[in-house]
Amino acid sequence: MPRNAFYLVGPSPWPVFTSMGAFCMAVGFVSWFHKHGYALLLIGVVVLILSLSQWWRDVMREGDLGFHTSYVVKGLRDGFILFLVSEIMFFFSLFWAFFHMSLAPDISMGCMWPPKGLETLDPMKVPLCGTTVLVGSGASLMYSHAAIRAGLNTHAVLGTFYTIVLGLFFTRLQGYEYYWASFTIADSAYGSLFYIMTGFHGLHVMFGTGFLLVSLVRLMRNRFTPRNHFGFMVCSWYWHFVDVVWIGLYLVVYCWGS
Repeated sequence: MPRNAFYLVGPSPWPVFTSMGAFCMAVGFVSWFHKHGYALLLIGVVVLILSLSQWWRDVMREGDLGFHTSYVVKGLRDGFILFLVSEIMFFFSLFWAFFHMSLAPDISMGCMWPPKGLETLDPMKVPLCGTTVLVGSGASLMYSHAAIRAGLNTHAVLGTFYTIVLGLFFTRLQGYEYYWASFTIADSAYGSLFYIMTGFHGLHVMFGTGFLLVSLVRLMRNRFTPRNHFGFMVCSWYWHFVDVVWIGLYLVVYCWGS
């Protein structure tokens, strides 16, 4: 039998279930928007989360068992880089919308930005605290990554744990900020853009925190080595991407835009 540079996986049900979950979620969104209830949306979300978690579990098992050749790892790396590029384009479109509205506000907003009568958040209070927390989480994750490459697993576990705690604290600060904000998503273009931009970033922080939790469990089970820690590496890429996006949000939306 000829050798193959790629690991040939066996039959898997997860692509089918993932597609079904995504379809139900999309149809559920439309149904919810038309006030037909959100039962189908919840079913789609649950099926999608369960299917993806089982699919990723199988991928991690294949890697732990040594089935991922250098070609497989290269494909996963390139795919994740393309995923990050798509995320960059997504946030680029949001920043574009913010600059479009703020640099040329129309008469509906009183020809001024922020719109007249809208009380913005003080960038030197909760937003600055959140920025400090998120930048600190990036530093602790860099320490953890360096510890893995040095073979110091205990230090890597502690660094990852601190990163998760800081990520959860940032999410708590974001919720506190939303609770006390004097404007809503329906208050002009500023309110819509503010909540969409910071809200989507908050979702990325929550996804990244889950990514870190999985990496922490794998670290505690000694699944990463100085030469083989691809899962942790892409996790750190994702978290640093979230950090950079937040710095841009803080400078543009909170400081300059307010």
